[in-house]
Amino acid sequence: MTVHFIGAGPGAADLLTLRAVRLLEQSPVCLFAGTYLDDAVLAHCPPDAELIDTQHLNLDAITDHLVAATSRGADVARLCSGDPSVYSAIAEQTRRLDQAGVDWDVTPGVPAYAATAALVGRELTVPEVAQSVVLTRVQKDSTKMPAGESLEAYAATGATLVLHLAIRHIDTIVERLTPHYGADCPVVIGSQVSQPAELVLRGTLADIAGRVHEHGLRQAAVILVGPALGTRDFVESHLYSSRPPA
Repeated sequence: MTVHFIGAGPGAADLLTLRAVRLLEQSPVCLFAGTYLDDAVLAHCPPDAELIDTQHLNLDAITDHLVAATSRGADVARLCSGDPSVYSAIAEQTRRLDQAGVDWDVTPGVPAYAATAALVGRELTVPEVAQSVVLTRVQKDSTKMPAGESLEAYAATGATLVLHLAIRHIDTIVERLTPHYGADCPVVIGSQVSQPAELVLRGTLADIAGRVHEHGLRQAAVILVGPALGTRDFVESHLYSSRPPA
């Protein structure tokens, strides 16, 4: 029996991969984080599936459910918001499953930042403006950031920043990023993108904090920052250019 870690994407049922749907249909047990998920995703589960909301469970309790289900002969669908490769805690969970001798695999999903960029029709890597995307977070009431990984260090490169798990610290983020990007740097925030309660905020480092507070955003949001989000004056890439490279 296997625990299937499945990327649930930004939350919409029609943004699941075909593989994800197949695994959901075949798994009699499904663990999911209700905070970040559209109920329609769970409609892919069998009608008699055991559904376990993990939003109030700690790692020990989640692991107990995973191990118990497989020990009685059931495959488990473990839904992760976005893509499991980023901030999904599968590293901790799979380490424990390895210790318990439980098989597992991973199915990728649509990252929330990609869904947000698609919604506003922006590419995060624009020629000679930004060619790197940094996925990061801020640290307050959470595990420490590794040495050298700071917002200031990443902002100094001019890369497009994608901040997860950070919306409650928007004032601090603005204060730390403005000296590097400038107050007029574009910002896009996507909350519950692709779901019925979808909200997208556009602004600059000068005004985005006020908009966040106005809408009362506290969770389920991703923050995109960088000049690539607003520029219209840029060179065309050599990849599709009809002119030979210099």
